[in-house]
Amino acid sequence: MSDCSANISELKKNPSALLSEANGAPIVILNHNKPAAYLVPAETYEWMMDALDDQELAKIVAERRQEKELAIAPLENLSLDDL
Repeated sequence: MSDCSANISELKKNPSALLSEANGAPIVILNHNKPAAYLVPAETYEWMMDALDDQELAKIVAERRQEKELAIAPLENLSLDDL
């Protein structure tokens, strides 16, 4: 899932060089030739977290739209007895 990879030893040796070499692209960190982690730029991580938050909010909105029958009528139509 990444065009750039490095093993853990390379990461320990010179993380700044890896980041420069990747030019903002994600870096897959390999342990025994298997992905162990992904190193992504801070901007990319923040964008992903915002996208996940937006997706969760969209799910909540969709669920609440299906609960319209539980909604309270507009306040101007309510009397104190209704509350």
